[in-house]
Amino acid sequence: MAGLACYIWHWMAIRPHLDATAETPLYRQLRDYLQGLIESGGLQAGERLPPTRDLAGLLGLNRTTVSAAYDLLSADGWIEARGARGSFVRELAPASGDRRWDSILNPSFARASLPPVSGVIDFTTSRPSAALFPIEEFRKSAADVLASDEIGRLLQLGSPRGYEPLRQYLLDQARRDGTAHPGDDILITSGCQQAVDLLRRTLVRAGDRVLMEEPVYPGLRNSFREAGADITGIPVSEDGIDLDRLGAQLSGARLLIVTPSFQNPTGAAMPASNRAELLRRAAQSGVIVVENDIYSSLRYSGTHQAPLKQADGGVIQMGSFSKIAFPGIRVGWILGPRPVIDRAAEFKQITDLHTDQLSQAILLHFAERGMLEKHRERVILSGREKLRALEQAARRHLAGCQWTLPAGGMNLWLELPQNVDSSALRVSAREAGIDYLPGNYFSVTRPFHNALRLSFIGLEPDQIRRGIEILGQLVRNSGAWRSRETYTPVPALV
Repeated sequence: MAGLACYIWHWMAIRPHLDATAETPLYRQLRDYLQGLIESGGLQAGERLPPTRDLAGLLGLNRTTVSAAYDLLSADGWIEARGARGSFVRELAPASGDRRWDSILNPSFARASLPPVSGVIDFTTSRPSAALFPIEEFRKSAADVLASDEIGRLLQLGSPRGYEPLRQYLLDQARRDGTAHPGDDILITSGCQQAVDLLRRTLVRAGDRVLMEEPVYPGLRNSFREAGADITGIPVSEDGIDLDRLGAQLSGARLLIVTPSFQNPTGAAMPASNRAELLRRAAQSGVIVVENDIYSSLRYSGTHQAPLKQADGGVIQMGSFSKIAFPGIRVGWILGPRPVIDRAAEFKQITDLHTDQLSQAILLHFAERGMLEKHRERVILSGREKLRALEQAARRHLAGCQWTLPAGGMNLWLELPQNVDSSALRVSAREAGIDYLPGNYFSVTRPFHNALRLSFIGLEPDQIRRGIEILGQLVRNSGAWRSRETYTPVPALV
């Protein structure tokens, strides 16, 4: 009994000064406060934290707010859950050389928010289904490349520009469909994320104003934010980026990054007229346009829309094999005017010398023998079925929510009723057997507290239907997760 009294007395000393009107959400304020207590010794290694229900009652918070703070502390290694016994402060190893590394390291915008949960229906990751991977065909391509006379050269250092046969294959393909213009060249990158990084190194300095869609893929936002760019988010509707809002922001901007086909996270696709108008306005203002074209080959219905790059040779286009083939093989590219490619290749050499040649050669073999296109056809058929399952389940279980069904891509953007907070709801969603990414993960400046992204392409139709049914039940019973708290963007790893 004395031990319990000691616990209660110690817990009563947990008195953070939380401000519900501040930009930083309450769960992050609580997380920072508790981390400070651990760092200062106010909470000792091995010490038990109050149960979430008790601390919520003590501080006058929702239990989900406390749970979210604990989840962040656990993800960052400050505490550990020990089942029914509760959460305890971890025994931290002494820092090397007794340095205070937290005060030395440069800040990062890309932190994980919550640890993964096994066994849940996972709508969080925008990636293809591994069940569709043509493993035997890939093995055959790999075996042929490994048996070739070229293998010795492939295992040597390569060109920063990429494996020349693959570069030529992609450039020839772009010329045939009218995407490559005279004076264009191509650079192979380690996935589309490196393409983003190389372009911001090549084109943007600290303080330059960069325009991008909002909501937007966090990896894109974080790269330019880390570079010190002045980022402006332009709202996205079902027809893509808002051209009127864009027009008001073009003056003085350095760069515009846009995903015309099946934007991440909204799934929006720009019609041809909007694409033409965007290019006209950008040309008038002198803004550099970067087109993210990684989803355009995943169209399940409707008519193909020509990429921006096809209409304007000054556009710089990013592409990747990751969404249509194998995300684990990090091969993407940049197609653009030769001076841009030349400078990006210089930064590429500084960054990692060159992209893995063996992966490039295997992908080229896989593509040249028609296996990539056959795989894409299977992915399209599967995607249509999954999107149909998503639509049917959403219509049945998500009354009161709003969404626009995408014609392709990997994601659906869902808006819950205004008084339901998707970040707070996520804690209970994970307990109920599903996971998703809250809307604020994709924020630039505006809050998306009641929105979330559902990445459906990696799941089976039955999983999609069951996951949406669970989500619908949570939303209908969402009184416990209704919140007035304001959430700021939390960077994600996807």
